[in-house]
Amino acid sequence: MNVFRARIFTPLGSPFSTPDLRSTYAYFDDGYLAVADDGSIESIGDWQSRPHRLSEEPLVEFGENIIISPGFVDTHLHAPQLEMIGSYGGHLLEWLARYTFPTEAKFADEHYARSIGRALFDELLRNGTTTALIFSSVHARATGVLFEEAERRGFRAIIGKALMDRNAPENLLESAADAYENSRALILQWHKHEMLRYAISPRFAPTSTPELLEVAGTLKREFPDVYVHTHVSENRAEVDWVAELFPESGSYVDVYDRAGLLDQRSVLAHGVHLTDGELEVLSERQARLSHCPNSNLFLGSGLFPMNRVVKAGVVFGLGSDIGAGTTPSLFNAMSDAYKVQQVLGTSLSPFHLWYLATLGGAAALLLDAFTGSLERGKDADFVALDLNGSPLLARRTANASLIEDLLAGLIFLGDERIVSRTFIKGEEVSAR
Repeated sequence: MNVFRARIFTPLGSPFSTPDLRSTYAYFDDGYLAVADDGSIESIGDWQSRPHRLSEEPLVEFGENIIISPGFVDTHLHAPQLEMIGSYGGHLLEWLARYTFPTEAKFADEHYARSIGRALFDELLRNGTTTALIFSSVHARATGVLFEEAERRGFRAIIGKALMDRNAPENLLESAADAYENSRALILQWHKHEMLRYAISPRFAPTSTPELLEVAGTLKREFPDVYVHTHVSENRAEVDWVAELFPESGSYVDVYDRAGLLDQRSVLAHGVHLTDGELEVLSERQARLSHCPNSNLFLGSGLFPMNRVVKAGVVFGLGSDIGAGTTPSLFNAMSDAYKVQQVLGTSLSPFHLWYLATLGGAAALLLDAFTGSLERGKDADFVALDLNGSPLLARRTANASLIEDLLAGLIFLGDERIVSRTFIKGEEVSAR
């Protein structure tokens, strides 16, 4: 067992479901986190109230300038797009053609895919992300490489091979039959292998024929506990295009629903332009959304209607959406989520934002029994955040006496410089 001493903050429940924010988190100004040998949390609490038996265990004293928090959960990103992050210009469909497809074609080279996979997990861990839902390219071997690299780093990942059979360059297309066979082989090899899970991943409706979506639905029926990962209603032109391509469907969401792709393990990125009827269907199917404010702003896609999503009862988390998202940092995702809702007339507290980046994201991925908060029995996935990680943050937080003020400083001034150390199941996996 190891015992860690520092300030400790953890969400415990959703601040979207109660006006009593104090009941949704725990904060210890001088706390301890006891981690058992199997990587689970043995206990947590105030340092002065710790059990006497812990006095014999190895102690790591971080000091008063460190806040221990759950590791971050990224609910949507594209591994192949790491090297094109921040590519300038264009809205969604133009951006895909100009940058994304040529970059993803490089994943045909296994060695290239491995170099990107290694860099990706380095970046995520450096930024305090310990769990992520990840799109690969269409290449089966490259997808296997991503699983291998996640396993090597001890990362908690849900990964899927992209499925496309139209409206993309020829070298990124595969037949529906090949999509089935390649995806099925990856599921059998990697799904539920240690901390790894598989996601059936049709890129989005416009690059899918009805036959491909039927294959995806067949896989989902064959393996009901795998995830589904795709996009929905990111851009108005995209929504109009889906209506043209699928005239028999009543809406964008209906395209996926008809294929049998919506349940509680389905995560749809963006959802900026969903109708009330579509939100109702997502709620009924218990499908999830990933809110990716950075990429929505970068591509000019629109503003996420959070109040309507919450009212409809649709679960959602935050995503970096690398590479239209310009940083893997979920500090940035929290900051941009705040700004988007400010424009829409709602002020989110730091507790709402931190919940979305941790426990809320874990709940969106149905992993909240294992990670997302620091509670007895859960895996010890956590980050040590340095309040002196940058000169401006040190100045900003020096006189902050309330936890909400400390969290606000971290959210709006934080980046990878303040992530001192990252742990998964109690093992240090990254250090500044």
